[in-house]
Amino acid sequence: MGPLQMSEQTYDDGRARNLEALLVTLASRIQELHQRGALLQHVVELTALVAEVRSELFHYEVRVTYDTPEVAENRRIVAEARNSETAEWGHTEWKPDEEEEGEA
Repeated sequence: MGPLQMSEQTYDDGRARNLEALLVTLASRIQELHQRGALLQHVVELTALVAEVRSELFHYEVRVTYDTPEVAENRRIVAEARNSETAEWGHTEWKPDEEEEGEA
């Protein structure tokens, strides 16, 4: 397996499928070597596979959990609203049964 040539900015469905394939390839190779009793004779190969999977898992975690600016702004608004729930509303002189000026 060669170095990944995918965009570092996004983690689309194609890249996610590639990560799944890398994980399955690693698991299959470990099982194959284990059945042959040759796990420790292929440490260099396994280390390279694990490194590639580890790197891609890191990118997946970072990119999938990344908030777009819009999502970040929405989270900020919700957090501010939650923090202000305990704040008291200012007193007003308006009473529900009073008509506003201009209404008849």
